[in-house]
Amino acid sequence: MGSKTFEVTGANFKNDVLNSDQPVLVDFWAEWCGPCRMVAPIVDQIAEEYDGKLRVGKLDTDSNQELAIQFQVMSIPTLMLFKGGKPVARITGFQPKDRLLAQLTPHLATSNP
Repeated sequence: MGSKTFEVTGANFKNDVLNSDQPVLVDFWAEWCGPCRMVAPIVDQIAEEYDGKLRVGKLDTDSNQELAIQFQVMSIPTLMLFKGGKPVARITGFQPKDRLLAQLTPHLATSNP
């Protein structure tokens, strides 16, 4: 986990993701997942570059299966952007950084400063 990311669990999901005053990008991943390991450094870079505008959490689907089921995560990695307590973007599978940002930044531009 990068220095600007936090661990998401069933215990902190409501408070740290749904009730956050900033948009939150949640990386649904697992240790054994190759594409998850490929996207992890990109997610860490996004967390660093958008610090103050976006919170980035990582949710281990093996340890938090109930949340993966609740948000219908059928394959990993899945990145979900939550804003105002609702998922506003979903990105499944490995994608390069420019493609990820193209899908995320429209939602960040309208967030409160």
